[in-house]
Amino acid sequence: MPLPKAELHLHVEGTLEPELAFALAERNGVTLPYATTEELREAYRFSDLQSFLDLYYALMAVLRTPEDFTALADAYLERAAAQGVRHAEIFFDPQAHAARGVPMGTVVEGLAAALDRAEERYGISTRLIMCFLRDESAASALATLEAAKPYLDRITGVGLDSAEVGHPPAKFREVYEEAARLGLRRVAHAGEEGPAEYVREALDVLGVERIDHGLRCMEDPGLVERLARERVPLTLCPLSNVRLRVIDELGRHPLRAMLDAGLLVTVNSDDPAYFGGYVGDNYSAVREALSLSQEQLRVLARHSFEAAFLDDDEPRRARYLAEVEAYTF
Repeated sequence: MPLPKAELHLHVEGTLEPELAFALAERNGVTLPYATTEELREAYRFSDLQSFLDLYYALMAVLRTPEDFTALADAYLERAAAQGVRHAEIFFDPQAHAARGVPMGTVVEGLAAALDRAEERYGISTRLIMCFLRDESAASALATLEAAKPYLDRITGVGLDSAEVGHPPAKFREVYEEAARLGLRRVAHAGEEGPAEYVREALDVLGVERIDHGLRCMEDPGLVERLARERVPLTLCPLSNVRLRVIDELGRHPLRAMLDAGLLVTVNSDDPAYFGGYVGDNYSAVREALSLSQEQLRVLARHSFEAAFLDDDEPRRARYLAEVEAYTF
Protein backbone atom coordinates (compact mmCIF):
# COMPACT_ATOMS: atom_id res chain seq x y z
CA MET A 1 0.00 0.00 0.00
CA PRO A 2 1.44 3.44 -0.91
CA LEU A 3 2.14 6.18 1.63
CA PRO A 4 -1.14 8.05 2.37
CA LYS A 5 -1.03 11.58 1.02
CA ALA A 6 -3.11 14.56 -0.11
CA GLU A 7 -2.75 16.13 -3.53
CA LEU A 8 -3.16 19.92 -3.45
CA HIS A 9 -1.90 21.03 -6.88
CA LEU A 10 -3.66 19.16 -9.65
CA HIS A 11 -5.24 20.60 -12.80
CA VAL A 12 -7.98 18.21 -13.83
CA GLU A 13 -7.56 19.20 -17.48
CA GLY A 14 -3.94 18.15 -17.13
CA THR A 15 -4.96 14.57 -16.38
CA LEU A 16 -6.23 14.05 -19.95
CA GLU A 17 -4.34 10.98 -21.10
CA PRO A 18 -4.02 10.41 -24.87
CA GLU A 19 -6.28 7.36 -24.78
CA LEU A 20 -9.11 9.31 -23.16
CA ALA A 21 -8.51 12.28 -25.46
CA PHE A 22 -9.04 10.06 -28.51
CA ALA A 23 -12.09 8.38 -26.97
CA LEU A 24 -13.76 11.71 -26.21
CA ALA A 25 -12.78 13.10 -29.61
CA GLU A 26 -14.54 10.18 -31.31
CA ARG A 27 -17.61 10.57 -29.09
CA ASN A 28 -17.87 14.30 -29.79
CA GLY A 29 -16.88 14.34 -33.45
CA VAL A 30 -13.64 16.23 -32.83
CA THR A 31 -10.69 15.67 -35.16
CA LEU A 32 -7.34 15.73 -33.40
CA PRO A 33 -4.19 16.74 -35.34
CA TYR A 34 -2.54 13.44 -34.39
CA ALA A 35 -3.03 10.05 -36.00
CA THR A 36 -2.41 7.86 -32.94
CA THR A 37 -2.07 8.01 -29.17
CA GLU A 38 1.64 7.38 -29.58
CA GLU A 39 2.00 10.37 -31.89
CA LEU A 40 0.12 12.55 -29.41
CA ARG A 41 2.25 11.34 -26.53
CA GLU A 42 5.34 12.27 -28.52
CA ALA A 43 4.01 15.84 -28.61
CA TYR A 44 4.28 15.94 -24.80
CA ARG A 45 7.82 17.31 -25.05
CA PHE A 46 8.01 20.94 -23.98
CA SER A 47 10.62 23.66 -24.09
CA ASP A 48 8.90 25.91 -21.57
CA LEU A 49 5.58 26.68 -19.92
CA GLN A 50 4.07 28.30 -23.01
CA SER A 51 4.82 25.35 -25.28
CA PHE A 52 2.94 23.15 -22.81
CA LEU A 53 0.02 25.56 -22.54
CA ASP A 54 -0.43 25.64 -26.31
CA LEU A 55 -1.06 21.88 -26.42
CA TYR A 56 -2.93 21.86 -23.13
CA TYR A 57 -5.56 24.31 -24.39
CA ALA A 58 -5.78 22.70 -27.83
CA LEU A 59 -6.63 19.28 -26.39
CA MET A 60 -9.44 20.72 -24.28
CA ALA A 61 -11.48 20.74 -27.50
CA VAL A 62 -12.54 17.17 -26.72
CA LEU A 63 -14.25 18.21 -23.46
CA ARG A 64 -17.79 19.19 -24.39
CA THR A 65 -20.41 17.63 -22.12
CA PRO A 66 -20.91 17.03 -18.39
CA GLU A 67 -20.22 13.36 -19.05
CA ASP A 68 -16.81 14.24 -20.52
CA PHE A 69 -15.80 16.06 -17.35
CA THR A 70 -17.12 13.22 -15.22
CA ALA A 71 -15.03 10.73 -17.19
CA LEU A 72 -11.97 12.95 -16.87
CA ALA A 73 -12.32 13.27 -13.09
CA ASP A 74 -13.08 9.57 -12.61
CA ALA A 75 -9.97 8.59 -14.55
CA TYR A 76 -7.84 10.85 -12.35
CA LEU A 77 -9.40 9.64 -9.09
CA GLU A 78 -8.84 5.99 -9.99
CA ARG A 79 -5.16 6.63 -10.70
CA ALA A 80 -4.77 8.80 -7.60
CA ALA A 81 -6.28 6.16 -5.32
CA ALA A 82 -3.80 3.61 -6.63
CA GLN A 83 -0.97 5.99 -5.63
CA GLY A 84 -2.13 6.54 -2.06
CA VAL A 85 -4.12 9.77 -2.40
CA ARG A 86 -6.67 10.11 0.40
CA HIS A 87 -7.66 13.74 -0.24
CA ALA A 88 -7.50 15.76 -3.48
CA GLU A 89 -8.02 19.48 -4.06
CA ILE A 90 -8.70 19.71 -7.77
CA PHE A 91 -8.19 22.80 -9.95
CA PHE A 92 -10.25 23.57 -13.04
CA ASP A 93 -10.04 26.37 -15.64
CA PRO A 94 -13.54 27.64 -16.55
CA GLN A 95 -12.33 30.48 -18.80
CA ALA A 96 -10.63 28.01 -21.13
CA HIS A 97 -13.92 26.14 -21.49
CA ALA A 98 -16.12 29.25 -21.76
CA ALA A 99 -13.93 30.39 -24.69
CA ARG A 100 -15.05 27.22 -26.49
CA GLY A 101 -18.71 27.76 -25.66
CA VAL A 102 -18.79 25.33 -22.74
CA PRO A 103 -20.63 26.99 -19.82
CA MET A 104 -19.67 26.95 -16.16
CA GLY A 105 -22.54 24.63 -15.23
CA THR A 106 -21.44 21.96 -17.68
CA VAL A 107 -17.98 21.88 -16.14
CA VAL A 108 -18.94 22.06 -12.48
CA GLU A 109 -21.83 19.63 -12.71
CA GLY A 110 -19.75 17.16 -14.69
CA LEU A 111 -16.88 17.26 -12.22
CA ALA A 112 -19.25 17.15 -9.25
CA ALA A 113 -20.83 13.93 -10.51
CA ALA A 114 -17.45 12.24 -10.07
CA LEU A 115 -16.42 14.04 -6.89
CA ASP A 116 -19.71 13.28 -5.13
CA ARG A 117 -18.99 9.57 -5.29
CA ALA A 118 -15.19 9.80 -4.91
CA GLU A 119 -15.13 8.76 -1.28
CA GLU A 120 -17.41 5.77 -1.82
CA ARG A 121 -15.70 4.60 -5.01
CA TYR A 122 -12.07 5.57 -4.41
CA GLY A 123 -11.70 6.40 -0.72
CA ILE A 124 -10.78 9.99 -1.56
CA SER A 125 -12.28 13.15 -0.09
CA THR A 126 -12.23 16.12 -2.46
CA ARG A 127 -12.41 19.89 -2.79
CA LEU A 128 -12.84 21.89 -6.01
CA ILE A 129 -10.80 25.03 -6.71
CA MET A 130 -11.68 27.34 -9.60
CA CYS A 131 -8.65 28.96 -11.22
CA PHE A 132 -8.42 32.24 -13.12
CA LEU A 133 -6.16 32.42 -16.17
CA ARG A 134 -3.61 35.10 -15.40
CA ASP A 135 -2.95 35.84 -19.08
CA GLU A 136 -6.62 36.82 -19.42
CA SER A 137 -7.90 40.18 -18.17
CA ALA A 138 -8.85 41.01 -14.61
CA ALA A 139 -12.33 41.85 -15.94
CA SER A 140 -12.61 38.32 -17.33
CA ALA A 141 -11.68 36.91 -13.93
CA LEU A 142 -14.40 39.00 -12.27
CA ALA A 143 -16.94 37.83 -14.84
CA THR A 144 -15.89 34.23 -14.21
CA LEU A 145 -16.39 34.62 -10.48
CA GLU A 146 -19.81 36.10 -11.13
CA ALA A 147 -20.71 33.13 -13.37
CA ALA A 148 -19.62 30.76 -10.62
CA LYS A 149 -21.92 32.20 -7.95
CA PRO A 150 -24.75 29.69 -8.55
CA TYR A 151 -22.23 26.89 -7.96
CA LEU A 152 -20.36 28.15 -4.90
CA ASP A 153 -21.78 25.34 -2.80
CA ARG A 154 -19.50 23.08 -4.87
CA ILE A 155 -16.44 25.34 -5.05
CA THR A 156 -14.11 25.65 -2.06
CA GLY A 157 -11.67 28.24 -3.34
CA VAL A 158 -10.07 30.17 -6.16
CA GLY A 159 -6.63 29.97 -7.71
CA LEU A 160 -4.49 31.67 -10.33
CA ASP A 161 -2.67 29.76 -13.06
CA SER A 162 -1.42 29.81 -16.68
CA ALA A 163 1.46 31.97 -18.00
CA GLU A 164 3.10 33.70 -15.06
CA VAL A 165 5.75 36.03 -16.51
CA GLY A 166 4.38 39.52 -17.11
CA HIS A 167 1.19 38.87 -15.16
CA PRO A 168 1.89 39.81 -11.53
CA PRO A 169 -0.54 38.77 -8.80
CA ALA A 170 -1.57 42.37 -8.14
CA LYS A 171 -3.42 42.38 -11.47
CA PHE A 172 -6.08 40.26 -9.73
CA ARG A 173 -6.44 42.17 -6.47
CA GLU A 174 -10.11 43.01 -7.01
CA VAL A 175 -11.30 39.49 -7.85
CA TYR A 176 -9.43 38.06 -4.86
CA GLU A 177 -11.00 40.65 -2.58
CA GLU A 178 -14.42 39.61 -3.87
CA ALA A 179 -13.57 35.91 -3.44
CA ALA A 180 -12.58 36.58 0.16
CA ARG A 181 -15.86 38.43 0.72
CA LEU A 182 -17.70 35.36 -0.58
CA GLY A 183 -15.86 33.14 1.91
CA LEU A 184 -13.73 31.31 -0.66
CA ARG A 185 -10.27 29.98 0.13
CA ARG A 186 -7.45 31.53 -1.89
CA VAL A 187 -4.34 30.09 -3.54
CA ALA A 188 -2.18 31.26 -6.45
CA HIS A 189 0.66 30.06 -8.67
CA ALA A 190 3.70 32.21 -7.94
CA GLY A 191 7.46 31.83 -8.13
CA GLU A 192 7.56 29.11 -10.79
CA GLU A 193 8.80 31.05 -13.82
CA GLY A 194 8.01 34.38 -12.19
CA PRO A 195 10.31 35.96 -9.56
CA ALA A 196 10.29 35.52 -5.80
CA GLU A 197 8.62 38.92 -5.56
CA TYR A 198 5.47 37.38 -7.06
CA VAL A 199 5.28 35.08 -4.04
CA ARG A 200 5.39 38.03 -1.67
CA GLU A 201 2.82 39.88 -3.78
CA ALA A 202 0.45 36.91 -3.77
CA LEU A 203 0.61 36.86 0.02
CA ASP A 204 0.35 40.58 0.65
CA VAL A 205 -1.93 41.73 -2.18
CA LEU A 206 -4.11 38.69 -2.85
CA GLY A 207 -4.14 37.32 0.70
CA VAL A 208 -3.50 33.76 -0.43
CA GLU A 209 -3.30 30.93 2.07
CA ARG A 210 -1.11 28.65 -0.05
CA ILE A 211 1.47 29.24 -2.76
CA ASP A 212 1.39 26.91 -5.75
CA HIS A 213 4.95 26.13 -6.87
CA GLY A 214 6.92 28.90 -5.12
CA LEU A 215 10.32 27.28 -5.58
CA ARG A 216 11.94 30.60 -6.54
CA CYS A 217 11.37 31.82 -3.01
CA MET A 218 14.79 30.29 -2.36
CA GLU A 219 16.33 33.28 -4.14
CA ASP A 220 15.13 35.55 -1.30
CA PRO A 221 16.36 34.56 2.20
CA GLY A 222 14.02 37.02 3.87
CA LEU A 223 11.05 35.51 2.10
CA VAL A 224 12.15 32.00 3.03
CA GLU A 225 12.34 33.04 6.68
CA ARG A 226 8.85 34.53 6.48
CA LEU A 227 7.32 31.49 4.76
CA ALA A 228 8.83 29.21 7.40
CA ARG A 229 7.74 31.44 10.29
CA GLU A 230 4.19 31.82 9.01
CA ARG A 231 3.92 28.16 7.93
CA VAL A 232 2.71 29.08 4.46
CA PRO A 233 2.27 25.87 2.44
CA LEU A 234 4.06 25.51 -0.90
CA THR A 235 2.66 22.99 -3.39
CA LEU A 236 5.72 21.82 -5.33
CA CYS A 237 5.48 19.79 -8.55
CA PRO A 238 8.94 18.30 -9.17
CA LEU A 239 8.38 16.34 -12.40
CA SER A 240 6.53 19.32 -13.86
CA ASN A 241 9.49 21.57 -13.05
CA VAL A 242 11.81 19.30 -15.03
CA ARG A 243 9.46 18.88 -18.02
CA LEU A 244 8.94 22.65 -18.29
CA ARG A 245 12.68 23.36 -17.92
CA VAL A 246 12.20 25.34 -14.71
CA ILE A 247 15.09 23.24 -13.43
CA ASP A 248 17.59 21.26 -15.49
CA GLU A 249 17.36 17.93 -13.71
CA LEU A 250 15.55 16.49 -10.73
CA GLY A 251 18.73 16.06 -8.72
CA ARG A 252 19.06 19.86 -8.62
CA HIS A 253 15.52 20.48 -7.37
CA PRO A 254 15.44 22.69 -4.24
CA LEU A 255 12.91 20.46 -2.44
CA ARG A 256 15.45 19.04 0.01
CA ALA A 257 16.89 22.49 0.76
CA MET A 258 13.36 23.78 1.30
CA LEU A 259 12.69 21.03 3.82
CA ASP A 260 15.97 21.83 5.56
CA ALA A 261 14.89 25.49 5.72
CA GLY A 262 11.77 24.51 7.64
CA LEU A 263 9.32 25.26 4.84
CA LEU A 264 5.93 23.56 4.73
CA VAL A 265 6.42 22.00 1.32
CA THR A 266 4.21 19.39 -0.32
CA VAL A 267 4.69 17.21 -3.42
CA ASN A 268 2.07 17.15 -6.16
CA SER A 269 1.70 16.25 -9.84
CA ASP A 270 0.40 19.45 -11.51
CA ASP A 271 -0.57 18.10 -14.98
CA PRO A 272 0.41 14.45 -14.69
CA ALA A 273 -0.70 13.24 -18.13
CA TYR A 274 1.73 15.73 -19.67
CA PHE A 275 4.59 15.66 -17.18
CA GLY A 276 5.43 12.01 -16.79
CA GLY A 277 3.81 10.96 -13.56
CA TYR A 278 1.08 11.19 -10.95
CA VAL A 279 1.71 12.18 -7.35
CA GLY A 280 3.06 8.82 -6.21
CA ASP A 281 5.45 8.89 -9.16
CA ASN A 282 6.64 12.31 -7.99
CA TYR A 283 7.30 10.97 -4.49
CA SER A 284 9.28 8.05 -5.90
CA ALA A 285 11.25 10.30 -8.25
CA VAL A 286 12.32 12.80 -5.58
CA ARG A 287 13.11 10.02 -3.14
CA GLU A 288 15.61 8.59 -5.59
CA ALA A 289 16.98 11.81 -7.10
CA LEU A 290 17.37 13.67 -3.79
CA SER A 291 18.11 10.67 -1.54
CA LEU A 292 15.22 11.49 0.74
CA SER A 293 14.84 9.40 3.88
CA GLN A 294 11.68 7.58 4.88
CA GLU A 295 11.14 10.21 7.57
CA GLN A 296 11.43 13.03 5.04
CA LEU A 297 8.81 11.32 2.86
CA ARG A 298 6.61 11.00 5.93
CA VAL A 299 7.07 14.73 6.61
CA LEU A 300 5.99 15.54 3.04
CA ALA A 301 2.86 13.43 3.45
CA ARG A 302 2.13 14.99 6.84
CA HIS A 303 2.54 18.46 5.34
CA SER A 304 0.05 17.63 2.60
CA PHE A 305 -2.72 16.98 5.12
CA GLU A 306 -1.72 19.91 7.32
CA ALA A 307 -1.98 22.23 4.29
CA ALA A 308 -5.31 20.84 3.03
CA PHE A 309 -8.52 22.86 3.26
CA LEU A 310 -10.02 20.54 5.86
CA ASP A 311 -10.74 23.17 8.51
CA ASP A 312 -14.41 22.18 8.38
CA ASP A 313 -13.53 18.54 9.11
CA GLU A 314 -10.68 18.37 11.62
CA PRO A 315 -11.54 14.77 12.64
CA ARG A 316 -10.90 13.73 9.03
CA ARG A 317 -7.58 15.57 8.97
CA ALA A 318 -6.59 13.90 12.24
CA ARG A 319 -7.51 10.51 10.81
CA TYR A 320 -5.41 11.06 7.72
CA LEU A 321 -2.44 12.24 9.79
CA ALA A 322 -2.75 9.14 11.95
CA GLU A 323 -2.60 7.00 8.80
CA VAL A 324 0.67 8.72 7.85
CA GLU A 325 2.20 8.10 11.28
CA ALA A 326 1.11 4.45 11.26
CA TYR A 327 2.44 3.79 7.75
CA THR A 328 5.19 1.19 7.44
CA PHE A 329 7.60 1.59 4.54
